[in-house]
Amino acid sequence: MSPYYDLLNKPCGGTFTDIVASIGHTPLVEMSTLSPNPEVKIFAKLESANPTGSVKDRIARSMIEAAEQSGAIGPGQTILEPTSGNTGISLAMICRRRRYPLKVVMPDNVTSERVKLLQMYGADIVFSEGAKGSNGSVELALEMAADPQYYMPYQYGNEANPQAHYDGTAVEILEEIDSVDAFVAGLGTGGTLMGNGRRFKEADPDTMIVAAEPMQGELVQGLRSLDDGFIPPIIDLSLLDRKIMVSNRDAIVWTKRLLEDEGVFAGVSSGAVAAIAARIAGEMDSGNVVFLIPDGGWKYLSSGVYTKSLDELGDIDATSWW
Repeated sequence: MSPYYDLLNKPCGGTFTDIVASIGHTPLVEMSTLSPNPEVKIFAKLESANPTGSVKDRIARSMIEAAEQSGAIGPGQTILEPTSGNTGISLAMICRRRRYPLKVVMPDNVTSERVKLLQMYGADIVFSEGAKGSNGSVELALEMAADPQYYMPYQYGNEANPQAHYDGTAVEILEEIDSVDAFVAGLGTGGTLMGNGRRFKEADPDTMIVAAEPMQGELVQGLRSLDDGFIPPIIDLSLLDRKIMVSNRDAIVWTKRLLEDEGVFAGVSSGAVAAIAARIAGEMDSGNVVFLIPDGGWKYLSSGVYTKSLDELGDIDATSWW
């Protein structure tokens, strides 16, 4: 029997006062087929177990609660935020629960699932030019934020974003395994890497913090290339030990591998991160590699990634996998 099965004896998630309080407490699961070295274990933090199905539930709650505590927002305040989907959906759920109107700015080429989820939660959607990706959404939202009717949490520059991981995600991981020798996450807003990275470095300065970054010009959903010209203000590049490029093709191939080999139905950025986690594991003699799976695949079903072969998907590197 696996030595990790005893984790199943813990209480099953806990009891919470409402859906917002239940955010976090996600499973840490060993991905035994992914490691090229039997002396290196690869673990995945399954953030699809959050209420709206993504890691962004953590930062949405953190940003709204920080704004409430500081007095930046009050009853009925309209929240405005640029998003490629997940942060908007998380904010929409929390804003509905807390009775804040929400307006999101997102690329017009995102999958229909994300649009429908936002509409379901009652969010007002403003579309930005899809070819500009999430950078275009940020640009438009910043222009709109000049109107005082809006409060913009601005996930790219809000310290409550990495703080959610410093106080939550990283603590959960450290409670489950003895050591984190390498931590791998996608480079998006930077919050996941910064918050976890700071906490892991405090526990062990030798922990390697690795960012999976898309090739310049390739739109892997949820990830960004810093070479495209926008560096989120919350990112401290000195905290990163490695920054490794990953192609659209690798993201798709490894998303399929997660599903076929591990039974994990994950979003496309998860494949990109898994590819880098396996690469890092192959460079180590022993230890634990932890990577974060930001969301499940439900919001991307219409893309065909999960049901079509690579040949059927066509020109992978020229496609926006939103």
